[in-house]
This record gives sequence, structure tokens and C-alpha cells, in this order.
Amino acid sequence: MEFIIFLIVVLIIIFYVVGIYNKLVALKNRFKNAFSQIDVQLTRRYDLIPNLVSTAKGYMKHEKETLEAVISARNSAVDASKVAAGNPGDANSMKDLAAAETMLTGTLGKLFALSESYPDLKANETMSSLMEELTSTENKISFARQSFNDSVMQYNTYLEQFPNSLVASRFSFEQANLLKLEDPAAKKPVKVSFD
Repeated sequence: MEFIIFLIVVLIIIFYVVGIYNKLVALKNRFKNAFSQIDVQLTRRYDLIPNLVSTAKGYMKHEKETLEAVISARNSAVDASKVAAGNPGDANSMKDLAAAETMLTGTLGKLFALSESYPDLKANETMSSLMEELTSTENKISFARQSFNDSVMQYNTYLEQFPNSLVASRFSFEQANLLKLEDPAAKKPVKVSFD
């Protein structure tokens, strides 16, 4: 009889550990999926930028440095995004992506500020359409980033709770990192205005 009680206790513990493990896997997959939503929007943003620069290039012949800086920042952000997509919980990849996105947002801001000096560019229908799409994409990126950060926070909280932390350390689950932009101004979507 004692052996049966012991066996039942062991089985309960095993099922409890399996439950914790499975929940950790589910939460980890949830934040990875949330990052893939960011990645979709970032890809859309990266695809819009060359068209935007190409349209602006015809009007802003004397602003070659700014246009090249935007493309360079875009390319850096694309590379950082690919690395981060491979392991969205990694601290270094999130930090690199945040830095690249901050740089891209800054260079886009300069482009938009300079475009104000070109009335023909402001009146260009293609440019207006691209700016509108970019603004919409920026908003979607913000929502996707919030969803990702919420998922990471939920995963990390569950991972840190006792006895979950024992199971997590035993099976090498590590804390995931939030996607935080370094520049407070970059946390806001790019402001686009052709008034």
C-alpha cells in the first residue's frame, strides 16, 4: 500500500513538472509568434523605404547624403531584423534591432523634415501615398511591439515563479528580452505631414 501511495505521489509530481514544462513551451512559442508579427510589419516598412527614397530622389538632388543615410539605415535594420527573427528572446539581437530601428527612424525623420522644403515633392501623389502607407505601418509596428513585449513579460513572469523556476532552469529555459527602443522620440511613430 505504501508503494502505491509513493507511486501516486511520484506520478503527480511528474505530471506537475510536465504541465509546467508544456506551459513554458507554449509561452515561449507565443512570444516568438508575437515577434513574427513585428517582423511582418518591419519587412513591409523596409519594402516601402526604397520606393520612398526613389520618389524623393528626383526632387531632392542636393540631398544625396540624407537619401544614402536612409538606405544605409534601412539595410542595417533589415540585417538586425533577420538576426532577431532567428532568436527573438536573445538580449543582444533585441538590443541590436532596437539600435538599428532607432537609427532608421532618425534618418527617416531627417528625410521627412527635408522634404518639407520641396513643395513639388509634397504635392507628388506617389510620395503622399507612400507616406500614408508608412504611417499606417508605423502604427502597426507599435501595436505588434506592444503585443510582443506583453508576451515576453508573461513568459518571464511564469518562468520566474516558484516552482516553475526550478523546472525552467532544469530544462534550460532562459528569460526573454523586451524590444525597447533606445531613443524616447523613436518610440513614437514617424510623423508624416504634408500640410
